[in-house]
Amino acid sequence: MAKKQTAGRNILGDLAPKFAELNDDVLFGEVWSREDQLSLRDRSMITIAALFSAGLYPQLKSHLNLGKAHGITRQEAVEIVTQLAFYCGWPKAWSTFPLIREVYGEDDGVDPDRLSCFPLGEKTDAFAGGRSLYAV
Repeated sequence: MAKKQTAGRNILGDLAPKFAELNDDVLFGEVWSREDQLSLRDRSMITIAALFSAGLYPQLKSHLNLGKAHGITRQEAVEIVTQLAFYCGWPKAWSTFPLIREVYGEDDGVDPDRLSCFPLGEKTDAFAGGRSLYAV
């Protein structure tokens, strides 16, 4: 049996009791619990993408934590943000990477050079009409 969500009631129950009820009972109690339709991990990825695209960083941080609990690795979180940067905005990615570091910690076995926004790869002549560039 899944743990009953009470965050809405705990945080907003006195101010917005109906909103808190819908948050806890419908959103998390019914929608998130439909694991026969989508896994919690998949729901976390979708929610992270939606919050990232909207630039809702406090909620994004909460859902990065939830995604971590649902099995999303640090490398996967970085890859999600890298993919979304091209569709939703480069500055949003810059704003999200510090959240990933905060949620996942500095040292989880991932090579920190691979987390750089502008890592240098092997030299290549494949781009820009023969000008030499570095492949990432």
